[in-house]
Amino acid sequence: MTLLQVSQELCRRVALLFLPDKNGHRPCHGDSEAYTKDPHWNQLVLFYEYFCGETGRGCGASHQTGWTAIAIRCLDKLAKADNIVTIGHTYRPDPEPQERS
Repeated sequence: MTLLQVSQELCRRVALLFLPDKNGHRPCHGDSEAYTKDPHWNQLVLFYEYFCGETGRGCGASHQTGWTAIAIRCLDKLAKADNIVTIGHTYRPDPEPQERS
């Protein structure tokens, strides 16, 4: 791998912590059902100080940590691509945000 490919793979892996899979589960939320199924919580994404290397579950404080800007930059770069191949499905950002009731 080239250095560029390594950086792209790292961005992809960071982004995958926060992107929902085909069932709406985000690895950063661990086993919490509220963040997957509850319509009042399923669009809320928490940023943690660190993550479990096995599952991606967020650990430590859940606030806007210093590295949050890096994670957002990775998500932004990947979102600008046509699609993001993730574990289990291809993520394509919604063309229009959905209305909340």
